[in-house]
Amino acid sequence: MKSNIEISALSSKQETALASDPDILSDFIAPTNTSVDGKFFTFTGMRGVITKFPQNFTLTKATMNEFPALNGQSVSYAVLQYPADGLNPPHTHPRAAELLFLVYGSLEVGFVDTKNVLYTQSLQVGDMFIFPKGLVHHQYNPTQKSAIAISSFGSANAGTVSVPLSVFATGIDDGILAKAFKTDVSTIQKIKSGFSKP
Repeated sequence: MKSNIEISALSSKQETALASDPDILSDFIAPTNTSVDGKFFTFTGMRGVITKFPQNFTLTKATMNEFPALNGQSVSYAVLQYPADGLNPPHTHPRAAELLFLVYGSLEVGFVDTKNVLYTQSLQVGDMFIFPKGLVHHQYNPTQKSAIAISSFGSANAGTVSVPLSVFATGIDDGILAKAFKTDVSTIQKIKSGFSKP
């Protein structure tokens, strides 16, 4: 007869959830019914990105959605472009840490840990900053010049959860939000009016 501890251990093994990319059992995952050559392992979607300076915060991604060869490789990439006074609003990546490398301009960055401690830093060209997996973080360009950063992620699909959008553009009841933010419903409705539902 199995003890309660053994039964608990067995049932917990059956309910395991993975929060990162699973290991693959082959060198790479090729699409079915497709011949694979060097083009499959090449992504050209970043060509010319660094030479452009957009008017709004712009994110150009290379995840497994844009670059299928990344499937199973536990890595992805993004180029982030910030105009003067540009902001990448508070957000999280539930499946990966983010390693940001500043290649042009300057940025104010920060994240909040699970004890609600805010860690911030001013970055200059050549600096790197790590945003731990799943923690709320942001980047802001406080200058009147553009800034460009490159981020790498430890997942082929790190996922992004925008804090403002997930709170104010998903239909959470105004009364619940008013209580949570210790304000009134009309203030919540005013904030929500600036967001469109996804």
